[in-house]
Amino acid sequence: MKKILVIEDNAAVRENIAEILELSSYNVTTAEDGMQGIKQILLSKPDLILCDIAMPEMDGYGVLHMLRRNPEVKHTPLIFLTAKTERSDFRAAMEQGADDFITKPFSATELLQAVESQIKKHELIMQDFTSGNYSNNSSIFSEGYTETLNLFLEGRNLNKYKKKQIIYYEGNRPMYLFYLIRGKVKTYKRNEDGKEFVTELYHAGDFFGYVALMEVSSYKETAETMEECEIAIIPKADFENLLNKNQAVSNKFIKMLAKNVTDKEQQLLNIAYNSLRKKVADALIMIQDKLIEEKNENAPIHISRENMAAIAGTAAESLIRTLSDFKNEKLIDIREGNVIILEREKLIKLMN
Repeated sequence: MKKILVIEDNAAVRENIAEILELSSYNVTTAEDGMQGIKQILLSKPDLILCDIAMPEMDGYGVLHMLRRNPEVKHTPLIFLTAKTERSDFRAAMEQGADDFITKPFSATELLQAVESQIKKHELIMQDFTSGNYSNNSSIFSEGYTETLNLFLEGRNLNKYKKKQIIYYEGNRPMYLFYLIRGKVKTYKRNEDGKEFVTELYHAGDFFGYVALMEVSSYKETAETMEECEIAIIPKADFENLLNKNQAVSNKFIKMLAKNVTDKEQQLLNIAYNSLRKKVADALIMIQDKLIEEKNENAPIHISRENMAAIAGTAAESLIRTLSDFKNEKLIDIREGNVIILEREKLIKLMN
């Protein structure tokens, strides 16, 4: 019989949850605040924890923090219970390591489905641990994520776009998540003088437009095709529903969001403080990483000089002169207008 600990300061809610779980043949213990909850965790070693967020003595985040720091119980799945429904609350819970998130009020069916799902997933993980097959890239998560997304994308509307066609404008309210089936897309910002700064590049297999959806804000940049594209259009409500119901997918997008922020910060630092040569070298590496699957000397970079300059944050004339210097130094080659990187490591390590 699986042991479940319920940490909830509201007595009526706590007793109701316990009754539902006991009727479903679970062994249930309870605690009325976070401090008692920690003591119960160490004492009974439950198979799963249901924990309220807003509690006296120690809140749910404190319980989660203590749980993950203790090697004896750190792998115990934890589901947060909360009346909060803001997207920021959901992200905060997942970023700190919660396994699922149930919003009050919830039905008995919703509760039992969440519990059964986490217990089953935890059993699979433990099987991998005991067999020695566990790694940070466990197939449990990668396969679940891939299968879910494949099902999620089935039957979606596919829009075809011509080269240099706008998908959405900076300042628009987000209504869709976009998945690039074929082609290349850039996002960019323009200053008052009309100068363009490319913020991101996307190729087939990439999602984009998710930052504004997850932040519940307007688009901070404009998205435009760089060539003919085919894009799956996913309504905002469907995306939010998927995030709320599937932990593997929500964790994936949270990591993508965090990486997006880190990449933007690094890009801005590079443009602000790097020399022209370093800016152009970094832009070439970024383009190769984002748009070319095989990073070798035979993979040409087919992108306009204007777009390349907008990525590097410099004038097209300055970029062209620097490319010519790189060619003379045999760091790159230029064939039919396409740049071919010959010395990737030297470009990466180029001194500022």
